[in-house]
Amino acid sequence: MNRFLHPKRDSALFRAWVSGLIFTFISTLMIPPASYAQISFSPAVGGTGLPLPGIMITPSAGFVPPMLKGIKIHPENPFLFDFYIDSGDSHLPQDQFQETSYKLINYFLASLTVPENDLWVNLSPQEKERVIPDKLGLTEMGRDMLAQDYILKQLMASLLYPDDETGKKFWDKVYKAAYEKYGTTEIPINTFNKVWIMPDRVTVYEKGDTAFVVESHLKVMLEKDYVASHQSPVTSEDPGDRRLATSDPEEKDNPSVSTEILKEIVLPLIE
Repeated sequence: MNRFLHPKRDSALFRAWVSGLIFTFISTLMIPPASYAQISFSPAVGGTGLPLPGIMITPSAGFVPPMLKGIKIHPENPFLFDFYIDSGDSHLPQDQFQETSYKLINYFLASLTVPENDLWVNLSPQEKERVIPDKLGLTEMGRDMLAQDYILKQLMASLLYPDDETGKKFWDKVYKAAYEKYGTTEIPINTFNKVWIMPDRVTVYEKGDTAFVVESHLKVMLEKDYVASHQSPVTSEDPGDRRLATSDPEEKDNPSVSTEILKEIVLPLIE
């Protein structure tokens, strides 16, 4: 009988490869193959295929890249897997599709071998010593996650540019709110906000030794909202979850009037 994945499966291997499958599926949404990620950046790209520093970028048109959607395990051989790859909107030639599929499979294998707490990257200028965990930094997935974080920051800055439509709308509302609250617009406005892309929800359909991701969603949010939702903020001195080890002292002294407007106007465009 077909059924949804039950969380109390006995096999540790089963739980491991399902966790890897979920992370890998989410990763393919955040880390599309380079040829797709460059669509809206050409010709202002560098030798890495990434947009050059200072170049404005805009959200690309809706596109579904190839994604790892399912996996079958073989209990008699724990090192044998069958992978199911959805080609999406790519229409790739067979050789390119095979190359992309191998990359997605490598993401999956990396997600099984790298500890879950080390599956993060961080390009914050305030934390130059904390860019990528050593083990993740040895993988292709880690390199591609850094590239996507770079693109995310450049996209965020581009959306706040005051001479473009989104940026103008954002700044008009910010200064209007500042004037209504303080009676002047001559106040310091903190525009440094750490934006996170986090798994929101996922549904896995399982039958026998095969599982498929049938639905998923990524959430774009501010770091402070993620910390608040988990009700466990930590500081940089806390050796626990290093992904939360940041705080903004300026925000404590001068609460930013821009935060809610940012969540209203800019974050939905990224999501």
